[in-house]
Amino acid sequence: MEGGRPAWEWFQDLFGELPPPNKVKQMTVHFTWFHERFSVLPPDANEETVRIYARAYIMMLLSTQLFGDKSANRVHIQWLPFVVNLDDMERYSWGSAALAWLYRCMCRVANRNVTNLAGPLQLL
Repeated sequence: MEGGRPAWEWFQDLFGELPPPNKVKQMTVHFTWFHERFSVLPPDANEETVRIYARAYIMMLLSTQLFGDKSANRVHIQWLPFVVNLDDMERYSWGSAALAWLYRCMCRVANRNVTNLAGPLQLL
């Protein structure tokens, strides 16, 4: 990640905690942990808590809807740099990136003996 800091340090800074070791696989976190932990915003949430929950929701969307893989049950921490500053998110071309990812997934299916198509299929 940025500045040579390990990705999991970034994760703890952005979400205030680390997932349990049994919910981590390489550079991904099991979707159910994210969903159970961040699905309901506490009624007395302050601004920082709202930002944490927004980051978690966006990470889930990026990993499962826009840039999903065939597992569909993991949240990739590769998206951490994109959710650090929520105000900067509007500057990214998410639609172009999702379309490029879909084309990449379609090329993999066409060029190999692959039977399942991954990617943002809602764009088809």
